[in-house]
Amino acid sequence: MVNITVVGSSSIDLVVTAPARPKAGETIIGNDFQTVPGGKGANQAVAASRLGANVSMIGRVGKDTFGKEILSNLQDNGVSVEYVEPVTDVASGTAHITLAEEDNSIIFVKGANDYVTSDYIRKSMDKLKEADMVLIQQEIPEETVEFVVETCHAFEVPVLLNPAPAREVSNRVIERATYLTPNEHEFAVMFGNENRSEVLQRYPNKLFITEGKNGVRYYDGEKEVVVPSFEVTPVDTTGAGDTFNASFAVAIAEGKSLTDAIRFANKAASISITKFGAQGGMPTRKEMEE
Repeated sequence: MVNITVVGSSSIDLVVTAPARPKAGETIIGNDFQTVPGGKGANQAVAASRLGANVSMIGRVGKDTFGKEILSNLQDNGVSVEYVEPVTDVASGTAHITLAEEDNSIIFVKGANDYVTSDYIRKSMDKLKEADMVLIQQEIPEETVEFVVETCHAFEVPVLLNPAPAREVSNRVIERATYLTPNEHEFAVMFGNENRSEVLQRYPNKLFITEGKNGVRYYDGEKEVVVPSFEVTPVDTTGAGDTFNASFAVAIAEGKSLTDAIRFANKAASISITKFGAQGGMPTRKEMEE
């Protein structure tokens, strides 16, 4: 069983399903509303745990009802919450999600996730050192991401940076990260108008651009490769990227080749969007094998 440590966000997702997105100043009638656990860090922790990894989460929640729900959900999914501490007088993170037109729009309110600081990470260094892979995203402070990537580089622990939500990433972080998994929008924010193929060649077997239903693109040292996704009928695409990242990390930690790891992750992500909720469709290892 591989050890995965996830440094990142947790939240409660407030999900509205509607036939379309309202225009500015417009009110429309929605179809459904639900609250479900989410946050990119927690999503990736749950996805990795369901695939059989030994997962530890490093994060913060509010000392509120949502915080209790987040902790309970992580524990129910087999994730260690030893390093997920409540923050007094600060609300837990929330994501406000609209599902419409076969896609999603999300506003994320960080809340307690802003307290996942470098000083807080220093209390859990043992979990970074013993990990077979560290996963981190960008719903926590930028300086924390830089600190974790630098620390993992110093410890020679592989670290996968999922640069979402999109923001500029320093060249030092790009160089120190073992794997980078931006989608097309995040790639554009990170690298501006640079030619995609030239950037991929600069980071062979390191930079993986996720292109939704079109698959995953990377440069293998000799040629540009696109590993196709699996065709399914989507119900809710929220969490597909998180499922991909967690599954890819687990597969690499288990020793799979890059191509096999991407296929494994594409399969998991495709399964995940056939059910409602960021975590609702994340497959177990048994479901993947079947």
